Amino acid sequence: MATTILSFHPFPLSKPKPKPTNNFNRKTPFPSIHCLQPPTTTTKPPAVETFWQWLTDQRVVTEKSPAKPGLVPQGVGLIAQRDIARNEVVLEVPKRFWINPDVVIGSEIGPFCGGLKGWVSVALFLIRERMLGDGSKWRLYLDLLPQWTDSTIFWSEEELNEIQGTQLLRTTLAVKELVQGEFQKVEEVVLSHRQLFTSPVTLDDFFWAFGILRSRAFTQLSGESLVLVPLADLINHSPEITREDYAWEIKGAGLFSRDLLFSLRSPVPIKAGEQVFIQYDLKKSNAELALDYGFIESRPERITYTITLEIPESDPFYGDKLDIAEVNKMGEVAYFDIILGQRLPPTMLPYLRLIALGGTDSFLLESIFRNTIWGHLELPVSRSNEELICQVMLDACKTALSSYHTTVEEDEKLKEQNSLDPRLEIAVGIRLGEKKVLQQIADLFEERKTELDGLEYYQERRLRQLGLVGEEGDLIFWESK
Repeated sequence: MATTILSFHPFPLSKPKPKPTNNFNRKTPFPSIHCLQPPTTTTKPPAVETFWQWLTDQRVVTEKSPAKPGLVPQGVGLIAQRDIARNEVVLEVPKRFWINPDVVIGSEIGPFCGGLKGWVSVALFLIRERMLGDGSKWRLYLDLLPQWTDSTIFWSEEELNEIQGTQLLRTTLAVKELVQGEFQKVEEVVLSHRQLFTSPVTLDDFFWAFGILRSRAFTQLSGESLVLVPLADLINHSPEITREDYAWEIKGAGLFSRDLLFSLRSPVPIKAGEQVFIQYDLKKSNAELALDYGFIESRPERITYTITLEIPESDPFYGDKLDIAEVNKMGEVAYFDIILGQRLPPTMLPYLRLIALGGTDSFLLESIFRNTIWGHLELPVSRSNEELICQVMLDACKTALSSYHTTVEEDEKLKEQNSLDPRLEIAVGIRLGEKKVLQQIADLFEERKTELDGLEYYQERRLRQLGLVGEEGDLIFWESK
């Protein structure tokens, strides 16, 4: 049987669910970065104190506030001024100090940003406010923002070569292409209104603003599509915090006030003098963490590989298979995140069997089976079908593994070094993790190939249901009397 009926893409560029490659409307909001680097001119305590004093003068905070910004290993973070209890409010920032598309609309460049996406207009606003220097209301906040992070969007070509063959490289290049495309629209606005900008806006400027939003913006908060919250976005991430619930919310300022507050709570108890941390998002993979924030974790749950499966249009049963997939809330293309040390997603094998269905098994595609076929696909259909999906998956894993320029053993040896450059450490962790998951997938299907003779297939199950197969699998013949 030909294997071309099953299409496997080891390097998907995107997924059909909302993701920041296309916009900032993510399923869950997340704030600032764990691995923020300080600005090129090192952030000094006076800059932090001046920022705090500005917030105090504006009555956003007081000297009795539970936490205040300070220098930490990650750059700038929030330090507890006293003991803080679990779920206690750490800070509250009123809406007038948020930066969002509404702020852009009310600014000098607002009338000219109507044709830009929300995040693009906010990015342009940040660039212009930074150009204004002392003339910007936000100068003291902007002075604290990093010039770059260790996100892969800021990596050099040489550094990107270290993630050759990885899915992260493909996603990074796709994101950079997206940013470059949006920059062309920004250039049109800037060129048409040069009097509003003190100097030309460069692609590097736009990548800086994109990186700030990618890493620091809170999204989907009670109708707010994209929000930068000065002070709150200084909170850093800790892998030690594993609570699922979020530590922030938007709420009313009081019974007789129409103002809104961004409220940040501590998910764990904190002692005075310790840094306040939160969990950004437990569901993110290491590749997503590296792209968004510029760090990875060692937890197996973060180590994933996305397998993309497709029903090819050349399949003679394309229409029937697509209909079955859609009835079962899937589509022509399906994405499966495989996690290190965990089982395959429950719908992956049925989808594989559906794609590979053909020959003498194609009778299952008839309309009479339409309401029950998925149940049949959850179990082996036939030996030829099961053998096909095993071989195709093994071939695909082999091809994917051959695209890396290092071996698992070489990466593990590098990982043992304690003095790796932060970006090289990310690269090694990403490619090593992907290879381990690919090997795990290959081992699973290799083992399944050895079990083919012992599996029960559709015909055997059907005969057994009809009472035509005995306990030992032998056919039962009824003699007429």
